[in-house]
Amino acid sequence: MKLTLKIWRQKNAKTEGKFETYQVDANEHMSFLEMLDVLNQDLIEKGEDPVAFEHDCREGICGCCGFVVDGRPHGLLKGTTVCQLHMRFFKDGDTVTIEPWRANAFPVIKDLVVDRSSFDRIMQAGGYISVSTGQAPDGNSIPVERDDASKAFDAAACIGCGACVAACPNASAMLFVSAKVSHLYLLPQGKIEDETRVANMVRQMDLEGFGNCSNAYACEAECPKEISVENIARMNRRYLKSSLAASK
Repeated sequence: MKLTLKIWRQKNAKTEGKFETYQVDANEHMSFLEMLDVLNQDLIEKGEDPVAFEHDCREGICGCCGFVVDGRPHGLLKGTTVCQLHMRFFKDGDTVTIEPWRANAFPVIKDLVVDRSSFDRIMQAGGYISVSTGQAPDGNSIPVERDDASKAFDAAACIGCGACVAACPNASAMLFVSAKVSHLYLLPQGKIEDETRVANMVRQMDLEGFGNCSNAYACEAECPKEISVENIARMNRRYLKSSLAASK
């Protein structure tokens, strides 16, 4: 199939970018990233600069890949990362527009690659638990309610790709942060640091320049792991409790 690609090209965060148009021959069995590999090989053979895009596992579990395809983070399929998006969902002759995540907290490094180290700093602020070193405890030594375990597992499925930020009209990171807060809070090991964790992570989120949540629900709709906004409500309750405790 022959496709027309309109791809955002930008050397770095300080330079202006623009869309460039390319033609590519793709096979319907290719993944979206394999199609970009074909394009880049053509560009290299012509002596042109290949399109920079981020990827690693190409199995939808690492969270590295991510850009906007035809106006939707990760593309047109629900619950799918861009590396799992296949060309069979496109038609011969289609024009496909590809651009990076758009957020002040995600400055462009080059082309489709953005700096998501703000997520790392949020995790460093509180996305962990303190445990004694030594021999690992038995997995069944601390009982966990089945419902809590299921909710914690669902929240822990977040891969930190940033699609929620790209989808949100305010570029909010609330879904990401709430997923990380929830999966630790719901387990007994994470309850000790609950109040300081949520306060520190929300504070860092604000420092990074992410916007506020306005309940648009676009984050949940575009999340490749379908993380629920129920986590945001849970985090808000934890944050309120933390604020009240700190004021005493």
